[in-house]
Amino acid sequence: QVQVVESGGDLVQHGGSLTLSCVTSGFTLDYHTIGWFRQAPGNEREFVAAIRYSGLTTYYATFARGRFTISRDNAKNTVYLQMGGLKPEDTGLYYCAAQDGGASMKAENYEYWGQGTQVTVSS
Repeated sequence: QVQVVESGGDLVQHGGSLTLSCVTSGFTLDYHTIGWFRQAPGNEREFVAAIRYSGLTTYYATFARGRFTISRDNAKNTVYLQMGGLKPEDTGLYYCAAQDGGASMKAENYEYWGQGTQVTVSS
C-alpha cells in the first residue's frame, strides 16, 4: 500500500523557520522525483520545490529560491523541506507528492500524494 505522509507544519511568526518531512512507503523512493506543493484557501495548488531521485538535482519556484531547501534521505524514505524567512503569504497546506521518473513541476504529473500539513505564518 502506497503511503505519503507529511509532518512538521505549525504556526510560526513572520521570519521564522520550519522543516517539513515527507515519509513514503509502498514504493521504491529511489526512482521517484519528490515534489512539494502548497495550496492556500481560494488559490490553486502551486509548485514549491522538487528533488530528483539522486538528490543531486533540485528545482524551486521563484518565491522559494534562496529561502527553502529540499533534500532527501532515500535510506529513510524521507524528503525534507527546510523553510526560512517565512512570510504570511507562505501560509497554506503543504503537500508532498511522488513522480516516477521525470522532473515535472506540474501537479498532474505526480502519482502519489499525501494529505498535507498546515503551515501558518503570522504577521
